[in-house]
Amino acid sequence: MTDVDERWAASPANGPTTSNLADILERVLDKGIVIAGDIKIDLLDIELLTIRLRLFVASVETARKAGIDWWETDPALSSKAARNELREENLRLRERVEALESAEDGGSPSSRPQDRAGAGT
Repeated sequence: MTDVDERWAASPANGPTTSNLADILERVLDKGIVIAGDIKIDLLDIELLTIRLRLFVASVETARKAGIDWWETDPALSSKAARNELREENLRLRERVEALESAEDGGSPSSRPQDRAGAGT
């Protein structure tokens, strides 16, 4: 077995401390970061295509503080928004059915009790 001579070992550097990926990610999500860029394609001084990219990386709390909450109203991302969209569509369809039935009856609204009682559900 070989002994290690520690007299010549390098002393730790007194420079800035390094952060691991989790620390950096925590800071970014806490503060938020915006990345913006434009891509423009021109041909003979004629603009063919322009793409504007904006990326905002932050935690949900930080995004809410910035006034960003689109995921709460997008039916593809929020079950509550999906239920609300279905409820609104159901209401519109009921109104259309009622309008069609009243037109069929000669313009008078439906007077059957079961139609009026079931219209709100």
